[in-house]
Amino acid sequence: MMKKSNSHMIKAAVALIAAGGSQGLLAQDTPASSLTEALTNGKVSADFRLRYESVEQDNQLKDADALTLRSRLGYTTASFNGLSAMLEVEDVQPVAGVDDYSVGPTGFNPGEYSVIADPETTEVDQAFLQYSNDRINTRLGRQRIVYDNHRFIGDVGWRQDRQTFDAFTFDFIPTKNTSLSYNYLDERNRIFADDADVDSSDHLFNASWKMPLGTLTGYAYLLDNEDADRTNDTYGARLNGSTDAGNLKLLYTAELATQDFEQGTADYEADYYFVEGGVAFNRFTLKAGYEYLGSDDGEYGFSTPLATLHAHNGWADQFLNTPAQGLVDMSFSVGTQLAGGNLNLIYHDYEAAEDTPAVDDLGDEIDVVYSRKFGKYYSSGIKYASYSAGDINVDTDKLWVWLGMSF
Repeated sequence: MMKKSNSHMIKAAVALIAAGGSQGLLAQDTPASSLTEALTNGKVSADFRLRYESVEQDNQLKDADALTLRSRLGYTTASFNGLSAMLEVEDVQPVAGVDDYSVGPTGFNPGEYSVIADPETTEVDQAFLQYSNDRINTRLGRQRIVYDNHRFIGDVGWRQDRQTFDAFTFDFIPTKNTSLSYNYLDERNRIFADDADVDSSDHLFNASWKMPLGTLTGYAYLLDNEDADRTNDTYGARLNGSTDAGNLKLLYTAELATQDFEQGTADYEADYYFVEGGVAFNRFTLKAGYEYLGSDDGEYGFSTPLATLHAHNGWADQFLNTPAQGLVDMSFSVGTQLAGGNLNLIYHDYEAAEDTPAVDDLGDEIDVVYSRKFGKYYSSGIKYASYSAGDINVDTDKLWVWLGMSF
């Protein structure tokens, strides 16, 4: 069921888009000379994705199938004295009656089928006011926020109903190689329509410096889930870069973080390490990675609740919640260009960060994806994940096929 406030916002969005008319499609980035011109000379945006997903698991749940269409329609005004506004509506609907899947938080077929986390919904995806100049950008309202590689803060854009935040954002660029960012999050609008949104009081700090060696980032993500009376504070640093070596390009990433988690009387600490090296040559890219999500005596595993979790630790989504024993993910990948598109193959080997008598081997996984763009507006892809269980979870196979259009 759509929230009443969302219904009003959607009507406002439609009215604003209609006001822009065809002029919005042809709008330029030059600032408007009046408020009326800012409203009428904005830009219409649209994004559609039709996707089939299937899930097979070695348990008592029925195999799941979903064919869903995700539609986004937005309007961004032109800038007037540095001010602009954006409204975007998102709609997700099953197509052709292919909806044999479960979405537990929304109460859709709970416990009957395997989970496909794409609920039927119509809601406001983004709605914000923004002020920008050469050094500063501020934004107030519902918005998309992403940092670095989505490991800690992401939009979960793989799901049809992506994650956004009701937030205040302040970005400052003191020099061309330095950027400072702060966000205050009042609500986490998660991927389950309105049914699992979280009231929060989160503070996100992120600072980055571009150097000859690469980009060095420091961050502090201080999360306060008010609904669960839970805090999760993470402090870390990340270096990401590349360097040429003859006909080769060497790729490298190193990251470390520490975390303090509190809920009720529980108080845990855990560490995080990530190292990845690679080489790019001709049309190939090879990488090897080691990711360590630590554990506090086998009782709590390092967690990243605001991440785009699907992008990490395998596309079969078996580690969306880090096991209490922690997780070590050793990965190897190869990517290449093929037939006008991109082909990527990834292998994961999982182990517990802190062994217990019952949990040590956490299985392995093979992921493969091929995607291609057609012209300026169209894209398509096919993706497959096969997870073989270890001491926890169950064997899982997932398949996706999609078509997209955006402008």
